[in-house]
Amino acid sequence: MKAAPDMRPKVLLADDHSILLEAFQKLLEPDCLVIGTATDGEQVLTLAAQFLPDVVVLDISMPRLSGIEAARLLRQQVPSVRIVFLTVNEDPGLAASLLREGAAGYLLKTSAAHDLFEAIRAAMEGRTHVTPSIAEAVRKALRLPATKAGLERLSERQREILHLVVEGCTMKEIASRLDITPRTVAFHKYRMMELLGFETTAELIQYGIRHGLGD
Repeated sequence: MKAAPDMRPKVLLADDHSILLEAFQKLLEPDCLVIGTATDGEQVLTLAAQFLPDVVVLDISMPRLSGIEAARLLRQQVPSVRIVFLTVNEDPGLAASLLREGAAGYLLKTSAAHDLFEAIRAAMEGRTHVTPSIAEAVRKALRLPATKAGLERLSERQREILHLVVEGCTMKEIASRLDITPRTVAFHKYRMMELLGFETTAELIQYGIRHGLGD
């Protein structure tokens, strides 16, 4: 007699902290079939190609390949995959941009215990799920108008910073990567907003994504 097929969602978990991976795996079982865990973006792509998950739960900041970059490649590699971002980054502009790109969910790690399975279930049903504490701010960010300002107005340093902002890096992380001070990062960020006519970080992030600066 054949065993009944396992109807649980197949989930791939990705985070560069092994302790968190173990905690998320225990949290999801037995409601999900966790088919693998990854600690960097390149490993995500390898495991996704091998196991064809239904849902990939992705941290944004990971070594070798960021979660945002991995998500873009995943959509090409496994078009049917649903992507749920699980992060400490509370920026509603970043969340809105990733949802516009096709993410099925955006969760803060502080709400994972309550929201992670619900986000996966929503993804399987073709819905989106956002951590309730930032959901209203994300909805407002999604309503922001687009802009047609040109990239030629930005300096090379400003483009570097915008690229990292789109990837979800904090000002401290950007300062460390570029060997400059957080104050200098903030100056360039607000100078870009002034040059391009933006009032919010959300608009700046959406602009960067539309112009491929997160690739």
